[in-house]
Amino acid sequence: MICPKCHVEQADENLECVRCGVIFAKLRAAMERGAATGAGATGLRAASTPRSEVWEWVKEMALHVEPDVNPFYFAGRALVFAGLAVWSWKFILTPMETNYVGESFMHNINLPFHEAGHLIFAVFGRFLQVLGGTLGQLLMPLICAGTFLLKNRDPFGASVGLWWTAESFMDIAPYINDARALDLVLLGGVTGKEVEDYHDWENILRTLGWLQYDHAIARASYNLGILLMILALIWGGTHLYRQWQRLNRSGHP
Repeated sequence: MICPKCHVEQADENLECVRCGVIFAKLRAAMERGAATGAGATGLRAASTPRSEVWEWVKEMALHVEPDVNPFYFAGRALVFAGLAVWSWKFILTPMETNYVGESFMHNINLPFHEAGHLIFAVFGRFLQVLGGTLGQLLMPLICAGTFLLKNRDPFGASVGLWWTAESFMDIAPYINDARALDLVLLGGVTGKEVEDYHDWENILRTLGWLQYDHAIARASYNLGILLMILALIWGGTHLYRQWQRLNRSGHP
């Protein structure tokens, strides 16, 4: 069988395309409706715009659900979602100034990617080397989310990657907030007051001439993290609901 949309050959028994993810039954129904009005498949393609095609592709990727969901995998994802939801509640309700997020287990996961970012971006000059720590910390969860979504076609995994991105934005906020005070204890057990030119965000904001805006930028980063965290939970919860609707309850693979 050849997919009518992306023209990839595949098994006749497939319910959806292995490449573009289109559900054949829905596509056939749309083509039949178009034929009934005289438009036909050619008319449907002609009426579509690049913007609508992109939007359809985004929806197919973000909402893709396998036809027959394994109950064991579903249960594992549900447990992960429940844990993230409870943890998110604590993150969101705890004020940034407490640095709860910076003292959490996730901070120890972020830290290696932060330090690796300094090394990776060092080739682009001093400013990007300093900023690279934050960039590395933010890019790694985004790369994970993109890999889950585009390569593995796993929207739930991508939603967890988005949640991690949100947490990273919240994690850097206390660091930004400390750019003038320099009271935060940094890697090595020292503060920015004790070691000159050691505090990333003091360097970044001083270079840009934005040092007086440290609290506002930190608050914006924290609030963006909260927003992304909520969106990640909505996305993950929606995907779990759609998986539950296609749950294999027969006990057969």
